[in-house]
Amino acid sequence: MNVLLSVIDPVAISIGPIKINWYGIIIALAMLIGISLATKEAQKLGLEEDTMVDMALWAIPIGFIGARLYYVLFKWDYYIQNPSEIIAIWNGGIAIYGGLIAGGLAVYWFARRKRMTLTLLLDILAPSVLLAQSIGRWGNFINQEAHGGPVTRQFLENLYLPEFIINQMNINGTYYHPTFLYESLWSLVGFALLLLLRNKNQFLRQGEVALSYVIWYSAGRFFIEGMRTDSLWIGDFLRVSQGLSLVLFVAAMGVLMYRRYYTYPPVPYYKDEPKLSKAAN
Repeated sequence: MNVLLSVIDPVAISIGPIKINWYGIIIALAMLIGISLATKEAQKLGLEEDTMVDMALWAIPIGFIGARLYYVLFKWDYYIQNPSEIIAIWNGGIAIYGGLIAGGLAVYWFARRKRMTLTLLLDILAPSVLLAQSIGRWGNFINQEAHGGPVTRQFLENLYLPEFIINQMNINGTYYHPTFLYESLWSLVGFALLLLLRNKNQFLRQGEVALSYVIWYSAGRFFIEGMRTDSLWIGDFLRVSQGLSLVLFVAAMGVLMYRRYYTYPPVPYYKDEPKLSKAAN
């Protein structure tokens, strides 16, 4: 057996005191790809070319702030003793759910401000966000974080993983579950399914692509989070992300059923001549 022990240097570019990490490059790339795909879909539906970029200029920084505050909140015992560390995001510590919540609120505000249909805007964004999440998890891979519990090298080889992934999962002599990979693949499959659903115009109603995103992601995150070793906890009995995933899954399923079978008018995902300037739903 040929066992390589080399790992990937997290620093991609180093010029004097300036260092650019692979994590930042991967996250930036994920955002650019997501914005590009959302822009193409928005243009197809009649939105102006710069609409999605304008929205991203609000949603992305607000999302990062939310991701950091979410993490700090659930690590408050540490940060109350080390307040200077609250802004030290370069030392790690962001939570994707916090980013999604804060970013979602920014999108809601943007839709209201631009008098756009919120449900359709969310449907445009949902697949792109899921693809960006899939790509972004590889930043965790480079940093050797967001992994699961210990496993054997044989276990990883039995998954038919390439050597570079197996090597990167060797942290201080112990191999770990590549939960970053599980979530990345889950999100990638979800991205493809959302595109398929969205193209079935007669099948879906406005808002249901976004609801499907919440259902898909929260279901996968619930199980994958249970394998991780770096979870945020409420006390010693509940992983924060598992609890939130369960709440979101049940809530999204409930909203989907309620809107489809009881009160919501059967507005398709888009019409031949979309009217996106109406007040947000």
